[in-house]
Amino acid sequence: MAYDEGLAERVREVLRESRIAATEKKMFGGVAWLFGGSMGVGIVKEELMVRVGPAAHDDALTRPHARTMDFTGKPMRGYVFVKPAGFAADRDLERWVREGAQFARALSDEKLAPSKPPRARGAKRTTPAREETPATKPRAKR
Repeated sequence: MAYDEGLAERVREVLRESRIAATEKKMFGGVAWLFGGSMGVGIVKEELMVRVGPAAHDDALTRPHARTMDFTGKPMRGYVFVKPAGFAADRDLERWVREGAQFARALSDEKLAPSKPPRARGAKRTTPAREETPATKPRAKR
């Protein structure tokens, strides 16, 4: 068994009932759900993987059956694995899924936010003049 298909169906149900838009993608020998292009929740074997973010990491670890994700053998702050007992109740699974979705959507919103205001239509680009060097000087036609 690569991942718990019963758990995957429960996650799909939470997403449907909560009307949370997600893209399901098979990866790392399991399945993950992306929200706005960023991974938020996944399943590896029988454990739930949740991306809570670095700021919420320590709080997530205080919840029963949660531990730091160490998929590659290296602890990954901002990600947690939750053992099945930690999401046996539907309300617990829903809480984890919502948290992962919320964090991933926030990342996607940051990606979409412009880093600087757009130029006015017709405005000229202000780039410094380049000094001509042999490498940048146009070649003469022969």
